[in-house]
Order: sequence, then C-alpha cells, then structure tokens
Amino acid sequence: MYSVKEAFYTLQGEGAQAGRASVFCRFAGCNLWSGRERDRAASQCTFCDTDFVGTDGQNGGQFNDADGLASHLEQLWPTPARGDFTRYVVFTGGEPLLQLDPALIAAMHARGFEIAVETNGTIQAPEGIDWICVSPKGDTALRQTRGNELKLVYPQAGVDPETFSGLNFTHFFLQPMDLAPGAIVTDGSPMEATVEYCMRHPQWRLSLQTHKIAGID
Repeated sequence: MYSVKEAFYTLQGEGAQAGRASVFCRFAGCNLWSGRERDRAASQCTFCDTDFVGTDGQNGGQFNDADGLASHLEQLWPTPARGDFTRYVVFTGGEPLLQLDPALIAAMHARGFEIAVETNGTIQAPEGIDWICVSPKGDTALRQTRGNELKLVYPQAGVDPETFSGLNFTHFFLQPMDLAPGAIVTDGSPMEATVEYCMRHPQWRLSLQTHKIAGID
C-alpha cells in the first residue's frame, strides 16, 4: 500500500535538475516530523514548509500495488511524448524512502521513467534510483552518504556545511532557508548568508527555489 499526498506534472524547481519537466509524487508521512503544527517545535525538523499529511491533495490517494501507482503517475505525463528525451519522476515527501521500494522503482523503469528521490538521508536508499538528492535536516544521522547532489537548507542552527563536504556527492548546494518557523535571521537574511558562504567556499553552489520565483507548483 502506498499513500500519496499529491502528484502533478511540473518543472523541477531546485538543484542540478532545475527546469526539467517532471512528474512529482509526494508521499504522505515523514520520520522527522508528524506534519502537525503542535509537534513542530519538538521535532527533529522544525522548518518544513510542505504539507505531507493525508492523501487528499491533487491526484493523491492510496494505491494497493506498485503497478497501480506507476500507471497513475504515467498518466500525468503529457501524451504523446515527443522528442528524444527520458521521462522523469521525482519522489519526494515528507520522507519518500519510507515508501519508495524496489517494486515501484521497477514499475517506473518499465514505463520508461528516470527516477529521482529527494530524501532527508536518514534511510538507506534502495538500489536502482537514478538520481539521489539528500537534504540533511538538523543533527540527524545520515545513512545515505552518497548520491548525485547534497542540498542543505541554510542556515540551520548547529549545522556546519563542512560536516558534509567530504561525502561522496557530485554536486553540493546550499539553499536559503525559507522564512518560516525555524528560520534563523541574525546577521542579514538567509539569502545573504547563503551567498556569502558559497563565495567563501566554492565547493558549494547556490540553489534557489525557482518554482516559487516563477509562480509554478
């Protein structure tokens, strides 16, 4: 059984794949926060700006098996698909690795999709995922220590980006903290702090939430 909060066709807004046409599948549930505001302050992640509770979002629902969910997601891709390109699906959350499993990976590959995951890194990813983006949260212990991109929301209290700089990732991104509960504003804005850090530490690149700038989902 898979529980999906929402699913939709859009452009990837963040990181190395920004601007790429994608089907997004947002799973319900997370292992770092219940999603309830009353629990936010005591949770391991206090700054999430995403609704991942329940299955009542756009194209959301519960799916009994991998083929059922894969067919549902395939239908969100515009048809006919033209051109020499690979269809792309992004599994996110919440925490997608609570639900993304080998059966669903195989079902999406069988339908010609390249598979990406956006995870907090506290759960080891199964084999077969084509693009792994890890976004560490607070002082949680990482189990997924390699992948394609590490995207750290910055600044986070007590979190030094250099803690992650030696890990086995191809891209290292800092993304300014959205001004939401848990945001830190001391000397200037999160944007200013992120730009300054990237300029002083060229290993890190600035990641912007371009979907918010462009006004798309």
